[in-house]
Amino acid sequence: MKKLIVGISGASGVIYGIRMLEVLNTIHGVETHLVMSRFARLNIEIETTHTPKYVEGLADEVHNFGNQAASISSGSFKTDGTVIAPCSMKTLSAIAHSTADNLLTRAADVVLKERRTLVLMPREAPLHVGHCKLLYEAAQLGAVIAPPMPAFYNHPQTIDDLVNHSVGRVLDLFDLDAGILKRWEGATGRPAMPSELDRRNKSTASHEPVGVK
Repeated sequence: MKKLIVGISGASGVIYGIRMLEVLNTIHGVETHLVMSRFARLNIEIETTHTPKYVEGLADEVHNFGNQAASISSGSFKTDGTVIAPCSMKTLSAIAHSTADNLLTRAADVVLKERRTLVLMPREAPLHVGHCKLLYEAAQLGAVIAPPMPAFYNHPQTIDDLVNHSVGRVLDLFDLDAGILKRWEGATGRPAMPSELDRRNKSTASHEPVGVK
């Protein structure tokens, strides 16, 4: 039985944490522990059609954000790791500086000190030097930095395709495969046909600024 902590902080992009829980529900033999910040609960209602109660129902166990006495606050409670999706810059800062002032950052700190896997999905752009420094410091501590970057080799058609790809790649880090990834199998090396070149040229021409010849 794998045990995975899923944290949802107050950054934009709560759908990543929600989809993580939805997907984990389809994988046999995974026990999920959920921690949500106050602003994560607010963003769920702002950004999605879900409710915090729905999200809580996806987890095997829900822990109060302020409960420092929860099971996951101790290294003796063995887990396979933690994912924070999304990870706000405030949460990132607390992790990088070992400021375990709530259960989410404490659980992350425990995972690091026990040499387990901590995956952070930061959601901020553009990044200033302070953000980059925090990402570097968290990586030095052992965290895996996995921003939800869209992939295009899989020809995504919907936002769900983009979300699923990022979630699937993170689950790969825990050797969990829910079958939601369209994996790269190498380029075919087939040269473009004349009709394809014509379409590409027309597409490029249609995006040229007015007056450019």
